[in-house]
Amino acid sequence: MKIGCPKEIKNHEYRVGLTPAAVKAYVGAGHEVFLEKDAGLGSGISDAEYLAVGARILDRAEDVWSEAQMVVKVKEPLSREYDFLKPGQILYTYFHFAASEKLTRACLEKQIIAVAYETVQEEDGSLPLLKPMSEVAGRMAPLVASYYLMKVQGGRGLLPTGVPGVAPANVLILGGGTVGSNAARVAAGLGAKVTVLDINFNTLEHLGNIMPPNVFPVYGDCSAIETGLAKAVIVIGAVLVTGARAPKLILRRHLKDMKPGSVFVDVSIDQGGCAESSRPTTHDDPVYVEEGVIHYCVTNMPGAYARTSTFALNNRTIQYGLKLARDGVEEAVRKNKPLQRGLNLYKGNILFHPVAQAFGLEDLYVPAEQAIG
Repeated sequence: MKIGCPKEIKNHEYRVGLTPAAVKAYVGAGHEVFLEKDAGLGSGISDAEYLAVGARILDRAEDVWSEAQMVVKVKEPLSREYDFLKPGQILYTYFHFAASEKLTRACLEKQIIAVAYETVQEEDGSLPLLKPMSEVAGRMAPLVASYYLMKVQGGRGLLPTGVPGVAPANVLILGGGTVGSNAARVAAGLGAKVTVLDINFNTLEHLGNIMPPNVFPVYGDCSAIETGLAKAVIVIGAVLVTGARAPKLILRRHLKDMKPGSVFVDVSIDQGGCAESSRPTTHDDPVYVEEGVIHYCVTNMPGAYARTSTFALNNRTIQYGLKLARDGVEEAVRKNKPLQRGLNLYKGNILFHPVAQAFGLEDLYVPAEQAIG
């Protein structure tokens, strides 16, 4: 199979879809790999490193898209890439379709085959291709929040660690999954008092067993959310419903009860955000203020730590990518249930029901087993 990897064009997106090790694995399995010139520079990978393992370097993105039967990326295609999409072409990347009707309709119109990293799901419910970036974003979130908590950045001027004689910050985390647990560990390491809200009792019990004593897992009902928001100076949105829009747990009226100068980092923004006041931002312009609360809603947070993120992601994506390249998408998803759950769009049909629900496109929904025969 011909596999292409263009340079990412999202704002300050420095990750790249393939590392040299991944290219070597594809080439070793008999596939051809095409990369756009300088695609890996943002992650500290030179063209020479790719050439050394058998890749071909092409000067233009459109040439990579044109050659490829399967395109491996990090982020969803943007508007100026839509014209490069070809019917029947496999696109293997993060999509987060439920957060963007425009992207969903464009990919349906182009009749591509969309395998979404974020919905590849193992039998135990784990999300192996989402997990590495959730780990990065979760660990970033308290650090980002600490920065914007500085008075010079418009924040409350409270040092999260505290000092002798002054209490540390209260941190509220909505969701105890991969993002939430990683955020809790870092926030706790800073010395903050951390409350993690979740509605899954198994998750709460697990967190209670593994977290340090300054982390408090609490059942996340409406009352707990309201109480936690009123106390916290750092709030981290870590809510996930696989492949679906995030529920709006923070209402606009809640912002009035939050402390002025507090910081809200919405890691759920890729799936639409978990607050009514959330809207996507970029690394160029990462924050805005609503009701005195600083909102950080960058949709590609891990891109800031591109090298770590690129290698962590490729460690996971390569095993499934090799299956797609070896067998073709139809046979690969017949053999592999996790990959079948990752198949969101197939030649003009929606195969992942939450995406169809998000935009009232139920007439385009077809179960995967029916679509691939």
